[in-house]
Amino acid sequence: MRINLSGKNLEITDSLRNQVNKKVSKLRRYFDENVEAQVTLSVEGYRHIIEVTIPFNGVVIRAEESTDDMYASIDMVLDKLERQIRKHRTRLGRRIKTGAFKNDLPLFRPDVPFEEENEPRIVRTKRFAVKPMNLEEATLQMELLGHNFFVFRNASSDEVNVLYKRKDGNYGLIEPEYL
Repeated sequence: MRINLSGKNLEITDSLRNQVNKKVSKLRRYFDENVEAQVTLSVEGYRHIIEVTIPFNGVVIRAEESTDDMYASIDMVLDKLERQIRKHRTRLGRRIKTGAFKNDLPLFRPDVPFEEENEPRIVRTKRFAVKPMNLEEATLQMELLGHNFFVFRNASSDEVNVLYKRKDGNYGLIEPEYL
């Protein structure tokens, strides 16, 4: 597992870099060597934020945590990641690929027994006409509806896109990329 570390509004000290490498490298037991973990540390006011994204085998595991102490954020994000890994491990093991993870044993909280969670299920299906529109129209429509995301057909690309409102108040756009 390779770890790419970057910082926003923060200079990454050697002790911080060592702590992140030490903690995140413990996840190596779950992944192959060619998996890359993207770690971003940032500071916004009093909040110390860490984001960890690990794409592998067509799945992306991502966790974010913020506290007033970067070292606490690092510990908390790793607990979140392990919960996600355990959750995905059972799903992947049953549905997608056997052996998707190298090791199945809990790493950070071995004292907590793993209970298979009730998996969420689809309880409602909604259908609607997808009208071609530009980004400005889609943004306006999303705001008028009061939703935090909006599915539309992009008039310029003729592809289905998803517009969403980010936590920072800006917007994000998801465009399909066919492989």
